[in-house]
Amino acid sequence: MSHRPIILGIVGDSAAGKTTLTRGIAQVLGLNNVTVICTDDYHRYDRRQRAEVGITALHPDCNYLDIMQQHLNLLRTGQPILKPIYSHKTGTFEPPEYVKPNKFVMVEGLLGYATRGARDCFDVKVYLAPPEWLRFKWKVKRDTMKRGYKEEEVLAELRKREPDSEQFIRPQRQYADVVVSFYPPEDVSNEDYSRLNVRLVLRPTIPHPDLTEIFDQTAAKTMPAIRLGLDRDMGKPVDVLEVDSHATSNQVKELEKLLCSEIPDLLPYCSLDADRELGKITGTTGETLQSYPLALTQLLVAYHMLKATQLVSIGHYR
Repeated sequence: MSHRPIILGIVGDSAAGKTTLTRGIAQVLGLNNVTVICTDDYHRYDRRQRAEVGITALHPDCNYLDIMQQHLNLLRTGQPILKPIYSHKTGTFEPPEYVKPNKFVMVEGLLGYATRGARDCFDVKVYLAPPEWLRFKWKVKRDTMKRGYKEEEVLAELRKREPDSEQFIRPQRQYADVVVSFYPPEDVSNEDYSRLNVRLVLRPTIPHPDLTEIFDQTAAKTMPAIRLGLDRDMGKPVDVLEVDSHATSNQVKELEKLLCSEIPDLLPYCSLDADRELGKITGTTGETLQSYPLALTQLLVAYHMLKATQLVSIGHYR
């Protein structure tokens, strides 16, 4: 291995869209180059024990954060770990898994940024922050269709978890380099990913691509489908990139070209119409749909991972 593994964190509340985002990023980086782990495997208690103790899976005391942090440190230095396995289907633990880090390690879960030591292990930190009502819809849909729960059970669990979500999950947003918020167009209550806009908060904690030249050229257009602006997030100044769901291939082409010209490894993915999974969503009736906001988000995060690889190789990265 010519350099240490590059580690990506994708943190967000339950059903915030972590796995959907991760899937396309892993494809860009190359599935054979990626190790994916979930920090939810580090739960201290199984589902039955949590009910007995009266604690939720979101509470730090319900998780072995010290072991998670130790494992992240090992992975960052290229060493293997014996990772615990928690089954969301059964609510119990399975035998641990021997995991060797690949060129890239993608770490998704609830509490990845909960400790300073864990945060220091990540090269790129992403936080998913959809509107809460939309996350609730996604969680009800996922847990009823894939995990065998009844709708009223999911809603009761969401209400039970809300204090811990507010106290422990959402504050992690402040540590992210990129905050990703998918949301429906105004006056549309739609949970379908293919029809969602995205708002990307870009903090100056990592070197983002210089988008100003592109947006200087498009500033005169009326209500462009892609916008760049300045804002504040959790009290700090940030750049904000917004991509509307109705953006067309032509409208995103300049942004693609910028990302791909700087990182040659992205070139195969610079046509969002290519026959692949990037930005692809399975619709409610099983049809395949295309989301340019999702595809561009996946492409941007992959850009940062490959950029981190370049910087590490020349000794210019944390």
